[in-house]
Amino acid sequence: MNLVHVDDLEALEMPDGFAWRPVRRHFGIKAFGVNAYTAGGSGQVVEEHTESQLEHEEIYLVLRGRVKFTIGADEHELGQGQLVFVRDPALKRSGVALTEDALVLATGGKPGEAFQISAWETFFAAHPLVEAAKWDEAIGMYRDALAERPDHAMLTYNLACVEARAGRADDALEHLQRAIELNPKTAEFAAGDSDFDSVRDDPRFPRA
Repeated sequence: MNLVHVDDLEALEMPDGFAWRPVRRHFGIKAFGVNAYTAGGSGQVVEEHTESQLEHEEIYLVLRGRVKFTIGADEHELGQGQLVFVRDPALKRSGVALTEDALVLATGGKPGEAFQISAWETFFAAHPLVEAAKWDEAIGMYRDALAERPDHAMLTYNLACVEARAGRADDALEHLQRAIELNPKTAEFAAGDSDFDSVRDDPRFPRA
């Protein structure tokens, strides 16, 4: 058994201005996905997104404070202890804190399938390392994730992004090519992605 207060979990600042508190990673949970979120300076506590790609159902529980959720075209103001369930993965959802102490717990998964750790957890966890230019740690995190899911196109693509920013041109171009083999759409992403500016003039860089 492992006990922890949610406020004592690591708070990782995300680009959209909220802080991700990695509940699942902290406990090493492998049966289901669950995480907590607190608001940053922007007031955002749940980023605007859909679950179309993962096809997840999600439920959000306000543990503290008040949060305005926007689910599709509807707005709902929730307080402590209230839940909102989003069955349709295609519905856009987001949450904005109405009080500074707002804290939201989220859990979800794809109906009818065994739980699989989402790649976005690696993206979130690696982001502060990339921002701090801790290249070895960020690259190691992506390599560990790819060891478990070697054919995941976006993990491979994001590893290439980090390697390019770290000045590791050969590795970056090799992994970018692999990402394109796994998902040709990543070639379009790379064409306008500033992460690849350091290797864009290399003859091995894929051209549209």
